[in-house]
Amino acid sequence: MQIVYKYRIPALFCALAVLLCESIAHPVANMGLCDDGPYILIAQTLANTGRVIYNGWPAAMLGWQLYLGAAFIKLFGFSFTTVRSSTLLVAIVMAFVLQRTLVRASITERNATVGTLVIVLSPLSLLLSVSFMSDIFGLFAIVICLYCCLRALSALTTQRTLLWIYFAVISNTIFGTSRQVAWLGVFALVPATLWLLRSQRRVLLLGTLVNLAGGLCVFVCLRWFARQPYIQPEHLLPPQYLPASTIFINIVHAYLETSFLLLPVITVFAAGIWRDRRTLSIAAFVSLCYIALSIQRGFIPMLQPPMGDWVTVFGTVHEVGINGEPTILLRTWVRVLITIASLGGLLGLAVSFIRARRHPPIAAHAKLSWRQMDVLLGSLIVAYTVLLIPRAATVGLSDRYVLELAVPASFFLLRYYQENFHSRLPRASVLLLVIGALYGILTTRNTFALYRARVAIADELGANGIPDTSVDNGWEYNFNVELQHAPSLNDYRIATPANAYVPTPPLPDGLCNLIWHDDTPHINPHYAISFDPNACYGPAPFAPVGYSRWPFQTPGTLYVVWFTPPAKP
Repeated sequence: MQIVYKYRIPALFCALAVLLCESIAHPVANMGLCDDGPYILIAQTLANTGRVIYNGWPAAMLGWQLYLGAAFIKLFGFSFTTVRSSTLLVAIVMAFVLQRTLVRASITERNATVGTLVIVLSPLSLLLSVSFMSDIFGLFAIVICLYCCLRALSALTTQRTLLWIYFAVISNTIFGTSRQVAWLGVFALVPATLWLLRSQRRVLLLGTLVNLAGGLCVFVCLRWFARQPYIQPEHLLPPQYLPASTIFINIVHAYLETSFLLLPVITVFAAGIWRDRRTLSIAAFVSLCYIALSIQRGFIPMLQPPMGDWVTVFGTVHEVGINGEPTILLRTWVRVLITIASLGGLLGLAVSFIRARRHPPIAAHAKLSWRQMDVLLGSLIVAYTVLLIPRAATVGLSDRYVLELAVPASFFLLRYYQENFHSRLPRASVLLLVIGALYGILTTRNTFALYRARVAIADELGANGIPDTSVDNGWEYNFNVELQHAPSLNDYRIATPANAYVPTPPLPDGLCNLIWHDDTPHINPHYAISFDPNACYGPAPFAPVGYSRWPFQTPGTLYVVWFTPPAKP
C-alpha cells in the first residue's frame, strides 16, 4: 500500500501545480472570456430552471459541463468565477490522470511528470483551465478513455479487460457530451483497443457490443442536440470551402502550434544536430530561410507561436475585439529564438529517425509495445486531424484546437527519447517547462486584469447614466449585454426556430468597427472602449481605467472614445 501511495505522489504534484499556478494568476473577472459568457449563462439558466436552454452561440453540446457548472452555482452562488471554478476542478483531476496515463504507456515517473506539466502548465492550458470553454472538458474525456484503454491492454484477466473497456465506453459517452469531438474515444480509441485485443474472442465480441451501444447513445445525443432551438449546427461537409492551399496551411499551423506547446520536450532532440557539421549547416540554412520568409509581411507561415488566438504576442487573449492594439510582449527576437528552438528540435527528431537503424534503442522493460502505441494513439491523431479539416476549410483553426494533438504527441516523444537517447529528460527541459509555466501564469494574470478593467470601465459608464447598450465594450461583453435583452444572439447560423435570425441593418459609414454587430442588434453604441485614446472619434469625457501588466507591472490603460461623432456644442 505504501508503494502504491509513493507512485501517486508525482501525479498529485501535477494536480497541485495546476492549482498553485492558477492561484497566483488570480483569474477573476465578472464577464465572459471568449465564448464562455453565453455558456455560463446557460449554466445559470439550468441552475435556476432545471432545463438546458441554449442561447444562440453554442456549437458544442456542452452537456455534462453545464450540470457541473450548475452544481457549483447551487453550492456557491452565481458568478462568472464560480462557474469557471468547475473547469479548474476538472483540469486538476485531468493532470493527475494524465500523469498516470503516461506511466501506463511505459514512460518513467519522472519523464511522465515533466510531460504532464508541459501540457497542463502551458500558457494555452492554464488559460483554458479557468474558462468555461469546452476544451478542457473534452480533453478530459479523451484522457480518461485513453487511460482505460491502456489498462485494458495490460489487464491480466479477461474479466478485468472487459471492465476497463466498459468503463472506457461509458465514461467517454458521458464526458464526451461536452464537446462532440471528445467522442473519438468511442469512435477511435476503443475500436483500436479492440483491434489489438482481437485474439481474445470474448473481449472482442462483448467489447464491440458495448461500444456499439455507446455509439448508439452518441447518435441519440446528436439527434437531440440537432433539434434544440438556438444552437449553431456543425457540418462535417460544409457547403463552401476555402482554397485547398489555405486548408493545408491551416492544418500545418496546427501541427506547428503543437510543437510550440511541447517545446520543452521537442528541443531535447536538437542536440543530435550538433554532432554532424553537415546536418548543422542544413538545419541552420532551413531555419534562416523559414524565419526570413516568416517575417515577410503577408507570408502565411508564422514565427512561433504560429496561430496566436489564446497564446499571443500581447501576453493576453487576443479575442477581445476592442479598438486599438495592446502593447506587444513577445518581441520579434524572442519569437525568432523560440522558432529556432522548435525547428531545431523537429529537425533533430527527423535526423534521429534517419539514424535509428545505426543506433539501437536503449533496452527498456516496456509494458506497452510500440505497435500498440502506434495503433492506439495513431488512430486518435488521424481521426482528430480528419475532423479538423472541415473547420480548417471554413473559418480556420484556433490554437486551442491543438490540445488533442499535443497529448498523444507527448506520448510518442517522451517514449522515443527515453528509449533512444537517455532514460531521463535533461535539466534543460525542466528549465523550459518552468519558463513556459511562468509565461502561462503571466498570460492568465494579464488577461483577467484586462477583463477586470473592462468591467470597471463599464461600471463607471453605468454610474454616469450610460446604458450598456450604448457602449461597445468588445464582443464578449456585448454578448452578455445582448442576452439580457433577447433570448438568444442573432446569429445567421441558427437553423431552429426557422425565423430566429433577422438581419441587422448595417451601421452608417464612417463609424468605428463593431465586431459581430449582426449578432447583437440591441447594441447601438455611442461610445467604445479602446487601447488608443485617439481611436474612432477621439476621447470621450470619461476617466480612463488602468490595469497592471506583468512581468514589470507595466501600466495598461483603457479609454472611452466616441463611437459616433460627438454632438457639437
